[in-house]
Amino acid sequence: MSPRPRHTASGTAALVAGLSLLLGPLVPVAAVAAPDGSGIVINEAYFKGGSANAPYTNKFVELYNPTTASVSLAGWSLQYRAAANSAPFTSIGALSGSVAPGGYFLVQLAGNATNGVSAGAPLPTPDVVTGLNPGGASGTLVLSDQATGLTLPGGAVPTGTPGVVDVLGYGASVTFETRAAEIGSANSVPTSYVRTDGVDTDDNAADFTQQGQITPQNSGGTGSEPGPEPEPQPEPTPEADVTIAQIQGVTGASPLGGRTVTTRGIVTATYPTGGLDGYVIQTPGTGGALDLSTHVASDALFVYSASTASSVAVGDYVEVDGTVTEFFGLTQITVTGASSLRPLDASTVVAPQAATVGLPATDAQRETLESMLVLPQGEFTVADTYTTNQYGEVKLASGDRPLIQPTEVARPGSAGYAAVVADNAARAVTLDDGATTNFFTAANQSIPVPYLSNEDPVTVGASVAFTKPVVFDFRNSAWKYQPTARLTGDTAYGDLPVTFEDIRTDAPREVGGDVKLASFNVLNYFTTTGDSIPGCTFYDDRAGNPLTVNSGCDARGAANAENLARQQVKIVTAINALGADVVSLEEIENSARFGDDRDSALATLVGALNAAAGSEVWDYARSPEALPANEDVIRLAFIYKKAVAEPVGGSTILTGSAAFSNARQPLAQAFRPVGGDAESTFVAIANHFKSKGSGSGSDADQGDGQGGSNGSRVNQANALVAFAAEREAAAGTDKVFLLGDFNAYSQEDPIQVLRAAGYVDLGSTETDEYSYVFSGLSGSLDHVLASPAAAEAVTGVDIWNINSGEGIGLEYSRFNYNVKQLYQADQFRSSDHDPVVVGVSLLEAPVDPVPPVTDPGTTPGAGAGPTTPGAPGAVSPGTTVPTADGSLAFTGSAPLAGWLALALVLLAMGGTVLVVRRRASRVG
Repeated sequence: MSPRPRHTASGTAALVAGLSLLLGPLVPVAAVAAPDGSGIVINEAYFKGGSANAPYTNKFVELYNPTTASVSLAGWSLQYRAAANSAPFTSIGALSGSVAPGGYFLVQLAGNATNGVSAGAPLPTPDVVTGLNPGGASGTLVLSDQATGLTLPGGAVPTGTPGVVDVLGYGASVTFETRAAEIGSANSVPTSYVRTDGVDTDDNAADFTQQGQITPQNSGGTGSEPGPEPEPQPEPTPEADVTIAQIQGVTGASPLGGRTVTTRGIVTATYPTGGLDGYVIQTPGTGGALDLSTHVASDALFVYSASTASSVAVGDYVEVDGTVTEFFGLTQITVTGASSLRPLDASTVVAPQAATVGLPATDAQRETLESMLVLPQGEFTVADTYTTNQYGEVKLASGDRPLIQPTEVARPGSAGYAAVVADNAARAVTLDDGATTNFFTAANQSIPVPYLSNEDPVTVGASVAFTKPVVFDFRNSAWKYQPTARLTGDTAYGDLPVTFEDIRTDAPREVGGDVKLASFNVLNYFTTTGDSIPGCTFYDDRAGNPLTVNSGCDARGAANAENLARQQVKIVTAINALGADVVSLEEIENSARFGDDRDSALATLVGALNAAAGSEVWDYARSPEALPANEDVIRLAFIYKKAVAEPVGGSTILTGSAAFSNARQPLAQAFRPVGGDAESTFVAIANHFKSKGSGSGSDADQGDGQGGSNGSRVNQANALVAFAAEREAAAGTDKVFLLGDFNAYSQEDPIQVLRAAGYVDLGSTETDEYSYVFSGLSGSLDHVLASPAAAEAVTGVDIWNINSGEGIGLEYSRFNYNVKQLYQADQFRSSDHDPVVVGVSLLEAPVDPVPPVTDPGTTPGAGAGPTTPGAPGAVSPGTTVPTADGSLAFTGSAPLAGWLALALVLLAMGGTVLVVRRRASRVG
C-alpha cells in the first residue's frame, strides 16, 4: 500500500520551515472552513486507537496549515458530540501552540481497549494531548477558534459560522459540511478519515475518504514555506548486496532498515493496480516442505514500487536496488525507478515453491514466513464476513470452528476467558483480495466486490480449502493471505485461491415436539418509512437513491415503500420457513409512537405472512391496555399459528420497572396447544435488554468483555425473574420460556442471574451454534431459557444460521451498493441475528386437531414434526399404515374411548392389539 500524498519538501525547505516555527510571526488566519485554502483544516482523523488490530494506542486528529503564515492555536479547541446529538457541545479539548506554514499539528485523543488491553504502538510525540473520545463510525468533530462549547443545529454548517474553523461530520452525523463523510468501518478495522492533499471544498463526503494506512504527523514533521519545485534527485547508490533473508532478519524488524541495498528474487505475485502498488520476490529454490522449528528468516520480500509494478510478471527473475523500510510492521524494499529494476535469466535458477505449512500460532513464527508463497495446510473456517463487501476480505480461523466471543464460553476475567482470547489470536488470519480498495467509495462502487456470491456463498462456520498458493502478508496490523494477483467480483470462482463449503440450509433442523417456539429479531421492521417523516436523512445506494433511515427522525427502518418491500419479503420468507408455531419478535415498530394503533406494523407483517402462506395461518397477540408510561420506538411482539397454538388470556407488559427505563419492557403471553388443557399451558416472555454499545458511570464498559451497560442488563435480568414468577402464578403453570435478544453472551452476568434463578439456557446446553457475529467473534446474544418444568418438555433446539454469518452486502439495506447485485428475495441476511427454534412436547396424549391449514412457507420435514397438526407429512386420525411385517397399524388421535372400542373389535376377531402411548423425549 503506498503512502498517501503528503506536502513534502527538500531538506532546505524543511530547514526554512523549522526557522519559521521559531522566528516567524504568528499571523491570525480567518477562522472559517476555507475552500480557498486560507485556513487551518482537519487533515486526518483516526478514531479507532487502542481497538483490536489498531496500529496506535490512541486516537488522534491531525491539523494542516495550507497558508503561508504560522497560525496560533491559543484559545482554540477541538469539540465533539455524538452523531445524532444537536445539543451544545460539551466534550471539548483545549488546544495551544501554533502550526507552521505548510505544517502539521498532532492532537492525541483518548484510546479504546479490547478485553482491557489497548492495542497498537504509541503515537509520534503529540503536540497537544486531550481526553476527547470520538466514536469510530459516526460523530461530529469541530475545530473551533473559541474555548467554550459551540451551539450548532443539525444540518449543513454554513461557511462563516462564528467559532467554526472546520467541521468533520461522519457516518450518521446530523451536523456536517454539505454532506457527512461515509460511515466508519468497524473498530477492529483500522482506518482513518483523510483529506486529499489538504483541499477543503466544504463537503465532508467529497473531502474525506477512509484509508487503511494511518499516518499521524506532528509539527516536527513536514512543514514548509512556499518555494520552487524540488529538483529530481538521483536514485540512491546501494550500500550492500544482500540476500532477502538478510534483509528480513530473525526479528520483526529488518536489521538493514533505512539502508539502500541490492537483492534479487523470483517474482511470485504482482499488484500493479488496486493500491498495493508493488510485487513480491522470493529467493530461488526456497519454500516447499518447511520445518518452522528450524526456519528462522523469511526468504521473500514485498517490493513497493508503483513505477515498476506493471513491468514485471510472475516467474520473472529480477534484481532490485532500493531502501529497506518497515511499513507498519511489513518489511519492504522501496524501488523508485526503472533503472533500479534489472531482469535476470530465470532459466538459471530453480523457482521457489509454495511452503506447505499451516497457520503458525505465534507472531515470531509468522515473521519467518512474511511475504512468502504458501499453500496453507490443515483446516480453516470462515470467521467473519462483515467487512467483505467494503474491503474484499474474509476473516478466517484455523481449525474446524470460527473464533469465539470469550464470554460466550468463559466467565469474564477467568483463566478460561484468557485462554479463549489467546486461542482466538493464535487462529485468526484474513483472506484478502490483493488490493486496498474500499468498495463503499463512489470511485470503486463500479468495481464488482470479490468473494461474495449467492451461487457460491461465503458463510461464517463454513470450511475453507486452499486450492492455490497465496502470499503470507502483514497489513493493517493483521496477518493476511493475499492472492498472487488482484481479485474482483469478475474473477471466476474457480480462479479464487480457495473454495468455501456451502452450509446454507432451507430450514432449521428438526426439533420435534407438538409446539415449536422461536425468537426472531426482525432488524428494525418499520412500516412507517422515512420518507413519510420530515427531517429523516438516509443511507443511499450508489445511484443516490435512499435505502434506509440514517438519522433525524424516530423511524429506523426502510426509507420508502420500495425498500420496505425488499426488507419484508426476506423476513416473511424466513419466518414461514422457520417451522415455528409461536414466535417472539424483537425490533418491530411501536406504531403508537407514530400516531397509529400500537399493533399496526405487527398486523401488517402478519398480513404479509398470511399472504405468502396462502391462507390465514398466522395471528398475533394483541397489545394489552396497561402500557408503560415511556416506550421505545421499537417493541416486542408475539405471533402464532392458529392451527397449532392458542393464547390463554391477554398479553402483559412489565410496567413501572425502573430497570427497563433504558430498554424494551418484557412482553408476556400464555399459550397452550390447540385442544390442550391447563397442564399444557406455558408462559412465553419476549425480551430485548439494553445494548452493549453505550453506558456511563457504573454502566461504563469495565473492559472485561461484557461491554457497556452491563449493570443495567443485570438489573433487567433480576426484574425479569420477578416478572416471570408473577406471570407463572397468574397462568397457573410452572412452564415458562424466556425468549429474545438479551444483548448478553452465555457466560455473562445477566445470563448468570437467570441461571441462578433456575432457568436453563437451551442454546448453550443443546447446540454448539451461535446467533450473532461481532468483530469477527461468534456468540449468542439471543437465547431461549426454560424453567425446570419447561426444560423437561423440550425435545430439541436449533439456531438457524441464516443471518449473522452471511455478508451484510446481501441485506436489503445494501441494495445496489455495488455494481454486483447481491440482494435476493430469500431468507438469507433477513436480519443480523439468527433465529432460535425450540421443540416442546406438551400434550400427554394426542388430541383432535382443528382442520389442517396448509402452510406453503414450511418446508416438508423442516421444523414440522409428523404429529404437528396440518404439517406436511402428518398422519391423520384413523389412518391405516402398512408396517414392515405386513400388519396394519391404526394411527390417529381419537379419544381414548374410541381407541378402546376399536381394540375390543380387533380382539374379538382374534387379532393382537399393541397400544403405544408415546411422548417425545428431551434431546440431550
